[in-house]
Formats: sequence, C-alpha cells, structure tokens
Amino acid sequence: MVDPSSPSPPSVPGDAVERTRHVLARMRAPERLAEPLVGALGPGAAEELSEDPWRLLALGSVTPTQADFCARALLAGAALPTDPRRVRALVAHLLQRAARDGHTAIDRDRMEGALSRLGVRSAESALEAVSEDGRVLLSEVVPDTDDDEFGDEAPEMPDAELFFALASLGAAEQRLGEGLARLVGGEPVMDSATAAETVQAAALALDRELVPETASALVTVALRGVSVLVHGPGSAGTIAEAVRYAAAIAEESQVGLVVAAPTASGAAALNRRLDGVVRVRTVAELLAGSEAPAAGLVVVVDAMALDTETAAALVDRCGTDTHLALVADPAQLPSAGPGQVVADLITSGVAAVAVLPGDPAPGPQVLLAAEVGDGELADDVRAPGREVVLVPAASEGEAAYRALQLVTDSIPRTFDLTSDQVQVITSGRGGEAGSTALSAACKARLNPGPGAVLGLDPGDRVLLAGRGPGYGPGDTGVLRAVGEKGPSVELADGRTVTVADPSHLRPGWAVPLAAALGGAWPAAVLVFTPDAALSRPAVYTALTRGERHVSIVNAAGPALAESVRDVPAVHRYTRLVQVLREG
Repeated sequence: MVDPSSPSPPSVPGDAVERTRHVLARMRAPERLAEPLVGALGPGAAEELSEDPWRLLALGSVTPTQADFCARALLAGAALPTDPRRVRALVAHLLQRAARDGHTAIDRDRMEGALSRLGVRSAESALEAVSEDGRVLLSEVVPDTDDDEFGDEAPEMPDAELFFALASLGAAEQRLGEGLARLVGGEPVMDSATAAETVQAAALALDRELVPETASALVTVALRGVSVLVHGPGSAGTIAEAVRYAAAIAEESQVGLVVAAPTASGAAALNRRLDGVVRVRTVAELLAGSEAPAAGLVVVVDAMALDTETAAALVDRCGTDTHLALVADPAQLPSAGPGQVVADLITSGVAAVAVLPGDPAPGPQVLLAAEVGDGELADDVRAPGREVVLVPAASEGEAAYRALQLVTDSIPRTFDLTSDQVQVITSGRGGEAGSTALSAACKARLNPGPGAVLGLDPGDRVLLAGRGPGYGPGDTGVLRAVGEKGPSVELADGRTVTVADPSHLRPGWAVPLAAALGGAWPAAVLVFTPDAALSRPAVYTALTRGERHVSIVNAAGPALAESVRDVPAVHRYTRLVQVLREG
C-alpha cells in the first residue's frame, strides 16, 4: 500500500493547482496543500473543496481539528459537527489512519467510540452519512454460535456485526477470502505416496538426507490447495531445500512451478542458494504480467510481508487448480501494508499448516533470534565469529555515528564485504538516528553529489515506496540513470526497472523496519531509538534480516529488552478470518 504521506507526482495541472490555492486561501488553509490535494482529489479538487471543505482530510497530514477550522472559515455558521459531509470525511479519515496502522476493517463499536470523541454522538447518523459514500464499504458478519448451548429449543440468530472499511481495501479482503476458498477446494497435484517418493528421489539426487518434517511439508503442498509452511529463524537453507523438492513435484506432475519473494533483495538471497535450479521472481514481477502464472504450484517465501491487497492480486492470478504454498515465520512482524494474511489463514483453519525444521546447528544470530522469540533479549552475546555484535549508544547522535562507522569501515573490513552489501535498518524515519538522517549521512560519505533527482544522484542506493511495472514497496536498488521515461533503478535481484512515478523513490542507504520486511542482505546494521514503536516481533524481524552478520545499535536502553518481554504481538483488526470461514 502506498504511503498516504508520499509526495504527489509533480505533473499535476497548473490551473487546477491555482484554483485550489484560491479555495484554500478562503478556507485560511496553507496554500502549499494545493498540489498534494490535486494529486489526491484530481483536477476537480477546488470544486470538491468548495462544496465539502472536510475533503481536506483526504491528506493524511491534516487533522480533524484543522479541517473543522477551515470548514468554519468557509461555511461560517453552517459548519456543524453533525454535518453529513463532516461525518463522511471523519469515517474515511479514521479508516485511512487505521489502514496506515495495518487494520483492514473497524467494527461498529470502535468506530462509534472514535466518532463520539470527535463530536458525532449518533451512530445512526454516521451509518446514514456513509451508506452512499463510495469511499467506504459496510459489511455485516453473523458470528458463529454453538447450537448445543440452546438444548432442544430452536436457536435465535445472533445479531450481525457491522464493519467499516475503505472501499478498495474491504473489497480486496473479500476477494482474497473468496479466492483462497476457491483454491482450497482444488484437486491434489499427486497422491501422498507418489509425492513422498518424488521428494525422496529428489533428496537422493541432491545427495541430501531428507528430514521427515520437510518431506511431510512437501506432501502437504502436493495434496492441499492452500498450505502454510511455517519456520523459525535460520531456516534459509531449509527453505531453499523445500523449493528444490517443490520443483521436483512440479516436474514429475507436469504442472509447472513459480517461486516468488515479496522483495528483490529477498529474491536475490534465495536465488543465491538455489544456484539456478529455479529462478525466484518478485511478487511485483509476477503481477506485472497480464497473464496468470503458467503453473499449478505457486510458492511464496517470506509470506509474512504479503499485505491484503497484494495477496488478493496474487490469488486473482492463480488458476482454479493452482496450489498456493505460503512459506512464513509467524514470529515476524505482519506486513507493512494493511492486513495479516498468514496469521489469519492459520487462525481460520481452512489452510493446511506444516512445519519446516530449523537449523540443526544454529549459530549465535539464530540463537539470539530464538531467545527474542521466547521473550528474552540478553545483555551480551557469545559470538566468536562476530556474527552478532551489540553496540550500546547513549544518544541518538552516538547511535548515528556508530552506525555510519559500521557501514563504512568495521563490517566491510571484518567480513570482506562492500558497503553496498550492508543494509542499515532503523526503528523509525525521524530523528538523528532515523532512516532519513542516516541515509543522508551514508550518501555524504559513500556517494556525495548535488542530489539532482529528488535529492538523489546516480549511484545512490534507493528504496521504492510505491508500485510500478516490475517493482513494489520495499524493493531496494541503485539509481543508475534518469531518462525521458523516468529514473532507471537496478534492483537488488539484478533487474533494471523504470520508475514511472519519481515520488516512489526514497533514499535507501538506511530504511525503516517496515520497509525491510521480506528483505535479506549479507549484513545488517539495526538501529533502535527510544521513541520507536518497539515490540517483540519488531526486534525479532530486524534480527533476521542479515544473512552473515547483524550489528545491533541500541540507543533505546532498557526499553529494548522491555519491549521484547512485554509487547509479544502486534494486533490488527481484519475480516479475513470471517470471510474464509464463510467460504
């Protein structure tokens, strides 16, 4: 999902911007909002604002209090708290804010509570105001009941629960649930005995000892239309082996295989392990084609990074007989975009779940991640090979200094890597040790320049924060050139894409943790600051981004260990479980 705070493309109609400036002046609103409003509302932004000043809330940076002030300036005494235009805008605003926090749907009680705090006292007026609003989708769900509790009497139907969702997001979640239900009913690719024999033969051909859990997981993939293969830290080798066996099943059954990763860096990491046996593509690359994948078996690794809309688009492309296998570590953070697809699939019970084995000889990094998964973060780590290094920092300034030193000197020198192979991952964007400041510091040291393209120059590492042909949010790469069709970026998997919308480009020397989901790099520098939203899944996810090494720069002090102990999960409100169970 594209960050709502992203700048709008610069190519907006000049007259539309000028008309919008005039309306904003009448509303006593900053005229600098004109261009982003035209980007958000279209060339008719001025007319929309004149008719409905609360449309200002289409910008995520505008608060309800600010919108009310501007509405009073424009409408005077006609700007009432119960104005249906205001109520519609507030509902959409609350849903947009919820989506940024990862939720896909908000139930009636929570919506009523939020609206009440904003001066909307009547739930019925809210329902009436949004009933014909194309931005909002209303859905009713009848809760499950246990018929036994009613004895011999006919049970009464429980009241339906009402959910609010952004129209596009709610429709995507409905479509995803229905699509997964369609795939669940698919026929087996082969029977269990044949699948087991095929996997065993592949293991012999590879001269590998077949672990029973891996064999069982691959039989599950062959039998069931939708499966989730769960794993823990340090399972990269096991995942690559499972993909090889999936390729053997696909070849033996002649159904074809597609393997996809959420990001280019994740695809590149798995491709290095597969040695050309199977080419792993990114999900964005898979979705860029107009045709459904010509495969009866689709395997998605790092599937925790799949948000609702991306997963819905992927499932839409799968044929009726496609088997979809999601390989995921449930201890990680949910996706950067709204939803928690893997967690909801597991909770629903409609998908088959199998467990891949862990590393039989875990190293210090894997052991530390496992301890974090259990709720503990040690003060020090035994790592003779310096696979993990803990770096305390007394301030954000010191954390930034230490991170820059690690990227430009310590890690490349110790592990025979280049700075390009080290990714800085921060717990937030702002502050001295946030991704923005650290990216600027790394650029100044590693690729100084005037910043000719949105503050960037050829040779800069970049992060993509939007969707386009062959790329998606979270992809990283290097800016190579700027042509007539847009900036050219060489992605981490070696492909070069043209970024049609320059606003998708961000500095990528340092990236926020949400953008690192699904990514993998030879080494990672993790920077934790006091003001970050820390949790056990956040720390665990960060620890599992570096393949050979992680440095943990801790400016959060004791709060880091406390978050691992006391914040075990990141909760999201979704409807996918209900949609799946409705079938």
